[in-house]
Amino acid sequence: MPGLLIYNSLTRKKELFTPINPSEVKMYTCGPTVYHFTSIGNFRTYTSADILLRVLEYNGFKVKYIMNLTDVGHLTGDNLGDADTGEDRLEKAAKEERKTAWDIASIYTESFLTDFKKLNLTKPFEFVKATDHIQEQIDLIKKLEEKNLIYKTSDGIYFDTVKFEKNTGKKYGELSTLDQIKEGARVEPNPEKKNPRDFALWKFSPKNVKRDMEWESPWGIGFPGWHIECSAMSMKYLGETIDIHTGGEDLRSTHHPNEIAQSEGATGKQFVNYWMHGSFLKVDGKRMGKSLGNAYTIKDIDDKGFSPLDLRYFYLGGKYNEQLNFTWEGLNSAKIALEKIKNQLEIIKSNKDRNVISNEKLEKLDKYRNDFISSLNDDLNTPKALATLWEVIKSNIPSQDKYDLILDFDEVLGLDLSKQAETKEIPENIEKLIDERNKLRNEKRFEESDNIRDKIIKLGFEVKDPAKNE
Repeated sequence: MPGLLIYNSLTRKKELFTPINPSEVKMYTCGPTVYHFTSIGNFRTYTSADILLRVLEYNGFKVKYIMNLTDVGHLTGDNLGDADTGEDRLEKAAKEERKTAWDIASIYTESFLTDFKKLNLTKPFEFVKATDHIQEQIDLIKKLEEKNLIYKTSDGIYFDTVKFEKNTGKKYGELSTLDQIKEGARVEPNPEKKNPRDFALWKFSPKNVKRDMEWESPWGIGFPGWHIECSAMSMKYLGETIDIHTGGEDLRSTHHPNEIAQSEGATGKQFVNYWMHGSFLKVDGKRMGKSLGNAYTIKDIDDKGFSPLDLRYFYLGGKYNEQLNFTWEGLNSAKIALEKIKNQLEIIKSNKDRNVISNEKLEKLDKYRNDFISSLNDDLNTPKALATLWEVIKSNIPSQDKYDLILDFDEVLGLDLSKQAETKEIPENIEKLIDERNKLRNEKRFEESDNIRDKIIKLGFEVKDPAKNE
């Protein structure tokens, strides 16, 4: 089986994946901030992480997979170019919805987990919440304090990026084009920061204001900064150096460079060996945003009569690290394609040919399997893997082998085809067309019956007439 090639965002090239410990791959994904319904843009990132997990397992690796849920500390200034300014997203949502921040976290975490299941995403070893790991975050900041890498301002405790570079000999921000991004920030720089690149590790609660979420710390009452949670929780569950860290490309600019700096500043060890970033999902050729009214959710998908698995198939049609344009027409095409696969699988399942497979067909079987995994091992090329799936469906290999191979592929694609094959029934509209065609054939109106047969085939069903001697 060919080795797995991964595009490493840190080195900016494809690399052969070599785990730290071959017996267990350690993988971390940055999950959602649970202040609102999770968008289909975010779910594209989590689906890409799921495909990576499945590909690793398909290659024979055992994977320990962690995903965080940010329920405190992510400030609104992140959208304006400085993640250390603005309001806590959960506190802001709590005011708007007249609930507590704890209520907001609970409501939208439950919503996320429900949608996560609908997309047939693999449950991680743990979903880890920032608020469940406050002490771990405080302990990590203490380590940074011991290394003289922090300083205090009127609003919090900050990480000193200049001292990090001086003490470790490493360059801060190699993962991103941070300086260029900072120049375009739409907020005034904090004059108390020693360097514009420095970032908050702990934020103090505003004076005379009681927050829903705040904790005692050695530096004062407050709450953790956004970045520190991922380092603290990753280290707790996966160790000081992990194999793979994934997330959306928006996190490549500040969040992930900050994770690297604080982690390596504390341990002196490389934090992550392979960084993988998913590209944005556009909508009708435009950027997605709540203010634009196009940050669609799984509920929007359901309300339009689509299945979340239709959306999953749509995601698979694009490379994870290339921009994908969402349209309702495109989702409908994905729905039709997935329905055809289900219909063909039902036909294949019903065919009972268990003929001895010929050497020629055995070679085809091996070729399809090799083509499929080779595509996925080439930096998760899911469009090419889907093309192989369709080749198998159209092939002349025996039905039993075809059926087994398709379900084997679905262990990675995650379209839940085995469940669909168990429950699949011929739709009512197809039954009506079959009845109409049979009536026309009995009346010897063969040209009209052939037209209906063509319609049935276009809808993904195979038409088989009885032999003349039956």
